[in-house]
Amino acid sequence: MIPALEDFFDGILGRGDAAITVPPFDGSLKPNQLLEHAEVAGEFGAPEDLTVAGGALYLADGPALRRCEGHSSREVRRFDSPITALCGLPGGRLAIALAGTEIRVLAAAEGTDAGKVISGGLHAVNAIAAGPDATLLATDGSANEPYRDWARDLLNRGRSGRLLSINPETGEIRVKASGLQYAFGAAAIGDDSIVSESWRHRLVKVAANGTVAAVVDHLPVYPSRIAPASDGGFWLTAFTARTQLIEFILRERGYRKRMMREVPPEFWIVPRLRSGGSFREPMQGAHLKTMGVVKPWAPPRSYGLVIRLAPDFSPLFSFHSRVDGVNHGVVAAAESNDALYVLAKGPGRLLRLPIAKAKEVLAE
Repeated sequence: MIPALEDFFDGILGRGDAAITVPPFDGSLKPNQLLEHAEVAGEFGAPEDLTVAGGALYLADGPALRRCEGHSSREVRRFDSPITALCGLPGGRLAIALAGTEIRVLAAAEGTDAGKVISGGLHAVNAIAAGPDATLLATDGSANEPYRDWARDLLNRGRSGRLLSINPETGEIRVKASGLQYAFGAAAIGDDSIVSESWRHRLVKVAANGTVAAVVDHLPVYPSRIAPASDGGFWLTAFTARTQLIEFILRERGYRKRMMREVPPEFWIVPRLRSGGSFREPMQGAHLKTMGVVKPWAPPRSYGLVIRLAPDFSPLFSFHSRVDGVNHGVVAAAESNDALYVLAKGPGRLLRLPIAKAKEVLAE
């Protein structure tokens, strides 16, 4: 009863979760242009996720699975539905989510076998990770909206995301956590799990007994997939940044409902993976061009960010593509051969950053 009353009065007074303030990019999240100036290793039509399996880098491009080598790539498999998540497993195996509604576990990334098919109750699977005891962890973003309609889930204040534990041998699916406000990314830490809860701008730890607790809170971005770092810790991607305008709209139920009824989805005021392509985009004060230039510190309609987390989940440093850049909509990252590969879904680019060199630049 008391938490419900606190939420009620917070909504009236505009405090707590009802506040429209947005944390600044500061400290280890201080903006830079390392992601914007990264090497472009490839461009794709519909990139979605990437992973390392058997020492090779694989990328999901619509319904195609591609192996990337240097600045070239080749298709190694094609499916009937678009790939929505990808995960490399021990022994060169691969777990792939198709259309968010089924998962296939393949004996090898390259081959013709259909693999083990796992389905039933899956709705919007957007990330897969290797779990404890040879299980899989999967985040099912929303039980109400399909994978492609994540913006509608945000505007509806969705809280139906789940963390799933899957036995790849039997196909058994167990719900480890539910009621998450868009689960998008997971990683195993012993018997526990770490999960990105995008609409609450935080990472939560899900204990083996099902207890959920925040470990990184009040992020200025919408976190997405999590990848392990080679020397401990994690790489956390963020598909865009928060703004006061969107925070305000999320608290105006009547406006949101009318906007969804009357305005085409491409012009909704929601976070975007890319921006600047149409004069009909919603305007945001300082985001207006002045003398033909968008200021890099203007309120972001889209943004690109990767955060390096220590083993205790404290942010160490970050790579940015700021408002005036194009490498936005970062949804995946993976380490390979002393470099970090980053998938910027907005422009459809695979980016490559030598980690040691990037650290030297940050230290200057």
